[in-house]
Amino acid sequence: MGRAQDIDEDFADWLAPHLPMLHRTARAFAAPADQHDLLQELTVALWKARPRFRDESAAGTFVHRVAHNAALTWRRGENRRRLRGVAVEAELLMRDTGTDPQGALLERLYAAIRQLPPIERSLILLSLDGVAYAQIAQLHGLSETNVGARLTRIRQRVSSLVEGADDGV
Repeated sequence: MGRAQDIDEDFADWLAPHLPMLHRTARAFAAPADQHDLLQELTVALWKARPRFRDESAAGTFVHRVAHNAALTWRRGENRRRLRGVAVEAELLMRDTGTDPQGALLERLYAAIRQLPPIERSLILLSLDGVAYAQIAQLHGLSETNVGARLTRIRQRVSSLVEGADDGV
C-alpha cells in the first residue's frame, strides 16, 4: 500500500503546477454545470498518460496536449448533454449577473471562448496561460507569425462576442 500512496503523491506533485491551466481548459470547453466532470476527465487522462512523459518537452506542454485532446474527445459527447447544460447555465448567469459583475464578465468571456473552434480555443488558452508564441507554434505545428496573426483575430472575435453578450444581458 505504501508504493501506491507514493505513486499518488508523485502524480499529485507533478500535476499541481498545472491545475490552473486544467481549470481554464475545463471552463473553455464545458458549460458551468459540466466543468467539474470535464476536470475529472482531464485528470484521469493525465493519470493514464503520465507514464508516457519522458521529459523530452516541458511538462506544461505535455499536460496541455493531453488535456486538450481529452477535452476534444469529451466535447464530442456534449450533444447529449446540451439540453441539460443550457438550462443550468442560464440559471447560473441570471444568479451571477446581479451579485458579481466581474464573475458575470468572466463567465461571458468563457462562454465566448466556448464558441470558438477547437484550434482557436487552444491558442487563446495557451496565450492566456502566458505561453510564448514559439512554444504555441511548436505545439500546433504553426509559425510564430501565424500564431500572432491568429491570436489577434481570435482576441477581436472574443471581444466582439463578449460585447454582444453584454448587449444581450
